[in-house]
Amino acid sequence: MATTWSAAHADGIRRRCLETATADVADARAVRRVLDGVDIAYYLVHSLGSPDFSGRDRHGAANVAREAERAGVTQIVYLGGLGDDTPELSPHLKSRIETATALASGAVPVTTLRAAVVVGRGSAGFETIVALVNRLPVMIAPRWVSTETQPIALADIARYLEGVAGHEAAIGQSLDVGGPEVITYREMIETVARLQGKRRLIVEVPVLTPRLSSYWLHLVTPVRAGVAMPLVEGLRNPTVARNDDIRKLVSIDLTSFEDAARAALWS
Repeated sequence: MATTWSAAHADGIRRRCLETATADVADARAVRRVLDGVDIAYYLVHSLGSPDFSGRDRHGAANVAREAERAGVTQIVYLGGLGDDTPELSPHLKSRIETATALASGAVPVTTLRAAVVVGRGSAGFETIVALVNRLPVMIAPRWVSTETQPIALADIARYLEGVAGHEAAIGQSLDVGGPEVITYREMIETVARLQGKRRLIVEVPVLTPRLSSYWLHLVTPVRAGVAMPLVEGLRNPTVARNDDIRKLVSIDLTSFEDAARAALWS
């Protein structure tokens, strides 16, 4: 589980240089090596697709919390997931909360940004939507296509991640982040289709279980079943920002889903 660490070294006038190093977060010695001299560490790790992704993520996050404390890191910035902490929460979204808890188990304060679908190249959620549009003129879709979510452009999440680094008011905070619109997965599919000049018929049915839905996605998209299944299970939970505190700390012009999708499609 190799990962890239981004280390931001800040001075009093908030100029930074970024460095990257590679380590396996399951290997405490490797984590110790890359955190030496780091001021701020970004934790962007997710083991989705592994048999025990929740356990792997908790173990990796605990290693980072412990070694960050030892190295004198002043802040950990973590990109987690939106979703209310309820008994109905999917294992995928629950693991995002557990990871945040593990990161906070040490003395280093954690700033958590909780996001839904990130709209950009390389995002499993967005790439799945594009593949569905490209491969299926008619979609027999499960009920999760009507679940509300608040997607955010890749460029905007990057600005938020940069903006909270070293920001005193963000230290130790959990902040919801989202784009300017609350929409459904169906609306995202229809928007991507329209941008590509395609018309797609979506028929919702109540009989596709999360397991069957994941296998369906595996057949028609590049997403492996091991990744698709926890993703689909998470789609039954609304992922909408419950507060806009991040907007008071980091002021940016948010990108609409349509503009973010257009940029991702033709970048």
